[in-house]
Amino acid sequence: MLNKKQIRFCLDQMAEMFPEAKGELNHSNPFELVIAVLLSAQCTDKLVNKVTENLFKKYKTPEDYLAVSLEELQDDIKSIGLYRNKAKNIRKLCQVLIDKYEGEVPRTKEELMTLAGVGRKTANVVASIAFNEPAIAVDTHVERVSKRLGICRWKDSVIEVEETLMKKVPREEWSITHHRMIFFGRYHCKARNPNCPECPLLEICREGQKRMKKR
Repeated sequence: MLNKKQIRFCLDQMAEMFPEAKGELNHSNPFELVIAVLLSAQCTDKLVNKVTENLFKKYKTPEDYLAVSLEELQDDIKSIGLYRNKAKNIRKLCQVLIDKYEGEVPRTKEELMTLAGVGRKTANVVASIAFNEPAIAVDTHVERVSKRLGICRWKDSVIEVEETLMKKVPREEWSITHHRMIFFGRYHCKARNPNCPECPLLEICREGQKRMKKR
């Protein structure tokens, strides 16, 4: 496991590598962000952005999603994986927004998690990006990078990874660290072919050192 100084080194190196790191889902308000993040489960941001380009022109409010049939909504998002289930969740989410929140996206993580299709990760993303609430959303990239580097243990659950990062990363850096770790995992420390030979963190990464020995 990395010590405090080594974790600081990791954070600083990721900041140098990805100074412009930010959420890559296109949206113009919190409501569109919730829909985009919901659609992004087990799907690339690139594909979601392709679908939402037309989706957000057609649907502006929660009422708009409820004004069409489920089949029509499914047809509008059918190029995205799990589209049937996601369409159902979008409609349920919109109904709750109307019934409980006057059509507005709630600001707290706890309230966000009461919405259909919105789990802990989605709630953290929305709270962080839409409302500037410090949060670390643990997706596959954040989990993989945290465990490979030894910030977290391999056996840690997603919630344990989140809790460990919240303890070890300064609160004011939670949100930006989340984005930088995603970029680091998406473009550098990839699942199948991590770029260990050119990694500035190789000297403190046991996983990377093991991989280099096998080459």
